[in-house]
Amino acid sequence: MQHTLENFIRALRAADVRVSPAEAIDAARTVAAVGYADRELFKDALCATLAKSRDEVDRFDAAFETFFARDRLNVPPLPDAGKSDSDQTLPPEAQGSPLAQALLQGDAAALAQQMEAAAERAGVAEIRLSTQRNRLTRRLAEEMGLGEIERIIANARRMPEGEGLAERLQAGRAALLAEAQRYVDRQHALYASGSGRQLREEMLAKRSLNAEAGIDPVDQAIMQQLVRRMAKRLASRYARRRQAARRGHLDVRKTLRKSMGYGGVPFDIVWKTQKIEKPSIVAICDVSKSVAAAAQFLLTFLYSLNEVVERLDSFAFSGRLIPVDDILDDHGVEQAILKVLQTIGFQQTDYGKALEDFCEQHLDRLDRHTTVIFLGDGRSNFADPRLDLMNLIHQRSRAVIWLNPEPESYWAQGDSVMHRYARYCHVAKQCNSLAQLERIIEDVLRSYVPH
Repeated sequence: MQHTLENFIRALRAADVRVSPAEAIDAARTVAAVGYADRELFKDALCATLAKSRDEVDRFDAAFETFFARDRLNVPPLPDAGKSDSDQTLPPEAQGSPLAQALLQGDAAALAQQMEAAAERAGVAEIRLSTQRNRLTRRLAEEMGLGEIERIIANARRMPEGEGLAERLQAGRAALLAEAQRYVDRQHALYASGSGRQLREEMLAKRSLNAEAGIDPVDQAIMQQLVRRMAKRLASRYARRRQAARRGHLDVRKTLRKSMGYGGVPFDIVWKTQKIEKPSIVAICDVSKSVAAAAQFLLTFLYSLNEVVERLDSFAFSGRLIPVDDILDDHGVEQAILKVLQTIGFQQTDYGKALEDFCEQHLDRLDRHTTVIFLGDGRSNFADPRLDLMNLIHQRSRAVIWLNPEPESYWAQGDSVMHRYARYCHVAKQCNSLAQLERIIEDVLRSYVPH
């Protein structure tokens, strides 16, 4: 039964119920304590051990009912099943075929047992893609003895009195294939129903964010959800690291001083503590057509990190620069880009003017604890790039990071001044996919955690 429990835990993980190795060990101990005899007790005990939220409880219930469902197999019984075996006309091969006997007698219990054993031999539980279903159905039926049934049918058709037997076995064969298909479909629902979605998300995480890519609205909605999950994962990870970092190391001097009041016995332990800062981030985004999609995902990512970010100030520009915090709060990130463009107009991109607006009106938002993240292609339509202002931002900030959707080989071509801005950045990288965005934001968060 240990193998059954392991497969059930696999089904839970496929249903997006997180089960750690330690929780899997707890589940095995729970099953050893309550046993399998009482279905409701068994289910409730496992649910209490493995499900950690209301959503996970609902997913656990669905996975449990699907995994342990054993519907009666729908096989047609032999019309004259009341006769003894000696009265039935069977080719010699059928006498030694448990599958043929079960089909002719309509023995659903025996067929179910044979199907479970054959499924384990065929590796049906290893299904990963929907395209595997037909192949695994055929393999499952062959492991049960389908080839043997087909030989018996062929031999029976050559016998003058065997036509009726052949027809009954042919009907049993069709029922067997239908039941095998149902079994494989249930395994697919347990182990692979989310694999297609996961594969699509992996592809979208690597998809180019530039305007030429033409992101489909359905894909864009999936990518927004993916960005929020990435942000939630990072927020959870670095919230735990801050908590662990506060434990510090033993402060021997202060501990000994405290122990003086207790005759030198260290009742009060004093730890060396180090203040862990939450990141303060200023995001300055080019929202012109070429990088608007990337700006939207960056802002979604940053606004989903509210648990681990002390302060986030967002600015957007095409020609002139404006703060967009209020717009984001009122309209949400999905609608904010269009609203920003309606506010500032579809102007010619001018990085120098945007830097001038920022330094004149918002330079006080920068200090030695602030990370500045620029998102843009660095193409300023041959206007003055105002490198002096970029240098000022560099001097006042903890770090300057520039995310450019274009490859580095384009940074000095045409009207791009990216190669000139890069000298004032602590990090300047191509960022043209969600996967790259996640790695870079994680680097920012990691830089605030002492090692």
